[in-house]
Amino acid sequence: MNSPAKPQKLPTQAIGAKIFHSVNIISLFLMLTSGLQIYNANPVFGGRAGLQIPPIFTLGAWLAGGRHWHFAAMWIFSLNLLWYGIYILITRRWRHRFVGNNDIKALQKTQNPQRLTYAWHRIVYTSIIPILLLAILTGIGMYKPAQFPWIVDIFGDWQALRIVHFASVPLVIIFVIIHWRLGQKAGGDKLIESMFW
Repeated sequence: MNSPAKPQKLPTQAIGAKIFHSVNIISLFLMLTSGLQIYNANPVFGGRAGLQIPPIFTLGAWLAGGRHWHFAAMWIFSLNLLWYGIYILITRRWRHRFVGNNDIKALQKTQNPQRLTYAWHRIVYTSIIPILLLAILTGIGMYKPAQFPWIVDIFGDWQALRIVHFASVPLVIIFVIIHWRLGQKAGGDKLIESMFW
């Protein structure tokens, strides 16, 4: 006689992680669509005659509207990032989220696919931090160049600053896709769902 299968334990996440991920998805969507509206006013590549993004993918309807949405969402995103940084320091979750020597060793030696997934996840999770900080720094430099001319100077000129800020967008999108796929590989759709509700 077969014994009944044990019910699979559903993954659970701390409420702080759920709030962080939910706010991030919303604020990133608002920043992306409003940023594309700002881009349409003067495309980074090609000037006013450059590639235009169809209005269905933009938010704000005009340059000022796009800027208002973009900077409102930027504050939400930045404060959420700051709050989560404090949260993982206080709860010491950083020890399990960011890359360490054991992850590098795992890439070199382990044959365990689950361990490799976790190692890659921590590497990807850690690598997004400088990209996000670069996006915020260049965004502040574009928003307030008179107050922060040194930010513009770091990148050489205004156009270079815009290109770096614009380049951070696909990097963040690539991160989200890889982060999602690695999470799915580690724990399936149930793990992904547990990050939000």
